[in-house]
Amino acid sequence: MPMPPKLAEIVDEFAAAPRDVVLEMLLEFSDAVAPLPESLAGHEGMEQVPECQTQFFLRAAVNPDRTVDVWFDCPPEAPTTRAFAGILTEGLAGATADEILAVPDDLYQRMGLAQAISPLRVRGGTAVLARLKRQVREQIG
Repeated sequence: MPMPPKLAEIVDEFAAAPRDVVLEMLLEFSDAVAPLPESLAGHEGMEQVPECQTQFFLRAAVNPDRTVDVWFDCPPEAPTTRAFAGILTEGLAGATADEILAVPDDLYQRMGLAQAISPLRVRGGTAVLARLKRQVREQIG
């Protein structure tokens, strides 16, 4: 199964962009992270991603129709990390569990981010995706 169309489009845009524009494009996604709903205040029920240099929390909820709701939280002072969340927020909106599980583990390398940001940041983004996929797998059995 291919990755969700919106995410594939984002990946293609980044992969085709000149290297000097990639970081600017990345930072635009940091604004795509919505505030947490009241039910997740204080990160209740969210998982922390310790591989990230900054505090990062996530939660995935698989609905009865197998679509997945995803929530992320990290501080605005960490725009690169927030951008990873923004990319997943936009790219996975309305995605099913199977579509999320089909997202390649090397997503950020495919986007060309390994040439634009530090390996430590790419590793953090990869960990976010891995934990998101694990939460989805656990819920669908």
